[in-house]
Amino acid sequence: MNDRGEGCLPSNTINSKIDLKEHWDNTYLSYPDKKLGWYETDLNSTLYLFSKSGLRKIARILIVGAGSTTLIDELLERGFSNLIASDLSEVALKRLKDRVKNGNVEFISDDLTDPIRLLNIAPVDLWIDRAVLHFFTETKDQETYFNLLKKKVKDDGFVLLAEFNLQGATKCSGLLVNRYSKEMLIQKLGIDFKLIESFDYTYITPSGAERPYVYTLFRKNVT
Repeated sequence: MNDRGEGCLPSNTINSKIDLKEHWDNTYLSYPDKKLGWYETDLNSTLYLFSKSGLRKIARILIVGAGSTTLIDELLERGFSNLIASDLSEVALKRLKDRVKNGNVEFISDDLTDPIRLLNIAPVDLWIDRAVLHFFTETKDQETYFNLLKKKVKDDGFVLLAEFNLQGATKCSGLLVNRYSKEMLIQKLGIDFKLIESFDYTYITPSGAERPYVYTLFRKNVT
């Protein structure tokens, strides 16, 4: 996984009482990638849904909550040349940038619950979120997230969401999470998006813990 949801590092804090940027910066400063609970080398679940989009190599692809994801490396290797990696943590993005410095990737540090830079990017062909949305437990933050998504995904573009499902963990990295079903995601996206495919997937963390997910791929209707 590229993101926070698959392994839970110890902490006693909750979302509303901490500086989330500081939280994730400190997490990435404290652990190498392979020690992070969400580190994953098997990207097949994401790549399977990605393949359903049939996107061309020049497609604009935005990965939110990118962290230090190896998905960027995989897409670059496959010839995709218009990638955007966004994360709240500048530490995580620097780690990613240092690793793929020869790749054609734009790096944007921004807050999905209070976006600034992301508001100004051109629309994208694919929005990928692997384990970010479920950290937004307040309704206003969820609304901000989905409003941004709906504005920035092109007509006929795609949305790939992978979040903790209803059987998933209730906290991760000391933070509360909001779990989802495909029906809940359908409702959040609304009538302008059509579900293409979904499935449940249980990720096994590096420590051997199970993290149940729902994976979904949506397509935005042409207006």
